[in-house]
Amino acid sequence: MTSAPAAYSTRRAVEESDLQACFQVRKEVFVGEQNVPEELEYDAHDATAVHVLAVTADGAALGTGRLLHGADAAGKTGGDPAVGSLGRLAVSREARGLGVGAALVRAIEDEARALGLAAVDLHAQTHALGFYERLGYVVYGPEFPDAGMPHRAMRRVIRPA
Repeated sequence: MTSAPAAYSTRRAVEESDLQACFQVRKEVFVGEQNVPEELEYDAHDATAVHVLAVTADGAALGTGRLLHGADAAGKTGGDPAVGSLGRLAVSREARGLGVGAALVRAIEDEARALGLAAVDLHAQTHALGFYERLGYVVYGPEFPDAGMPHRAMRRVIRPA
């Protein structure tokens, strides 16, 4: 039996080791568990995105997510420069149910506010809609496939216009 990880914190991933930890969690969750082809999982946006990481006190990576902004986000947000795009949110199997996903979403929203963005969009796997709705995201538009899985677009306003 494994014990639950100790307390964790979230931070912006800046160091190369942090970025590698982000990519490792994504590989475990998306490539390993969900069978997303590795060539679809990593893209040119990884170089310019803001990445966040959840880690235990001893530095073990529990989860990650990224924020696209500016031109990188335009294709996912309808072109509004005041809207960022949250994506690649992944929590390792052993850390699920501990609030790590919600903490990562809030950390990404904080990064979006720091960039002066007014709202955050995301493309949620349909099974995760309730999770994002509880965090204040609202569904818009029709269902669509992404990496072979059904998704819906969602948005949350993070500060008054």
